[in-house]
Amino acid sequence: MSAASGTVVAFPGRKPNQIGFAREELLRILDLYGRMVAAGEWRDYAMDFTKDTATFAAFRRTAERPQARIEKRPALRNRQGMWTLFGEHGQVLKRGHELAGVIAPVERRLLKAVDE
Repeated sequence: MSAASGTVVAFPGRKPNQIGFAREELLRILDLYGRMVAAGEWRDYAMDFTKDTATFAAFRRTAERPQARIEKRPALRNRQGMWTLFGEHGQVLKRGHELAGVIAPVERRLLKAVDE
């Protein structure tokens, strides 16, 4: 870390071994997960970190397909956005540059679950 500028400089030409979530991103995702658990919608989750993506999958039951999957793919940052929300059958529900906008459809569904 450079003392004068306060920025971190990576080694040139070196790619990270895996992609992960920043603390703020993970807190936002886990906050949504906790609210969905409290509403009785989700019961389990899984995270996967590869060299290309970081994935958070939420399950209604452990042995099922994930009901929702949030994926961070930094390689798409300058194209359609690095965040993608996938539905239960693998369909793309939302893409974007900001996590808050991508998880908005799940949060709207949460509001409907609470109203019932």
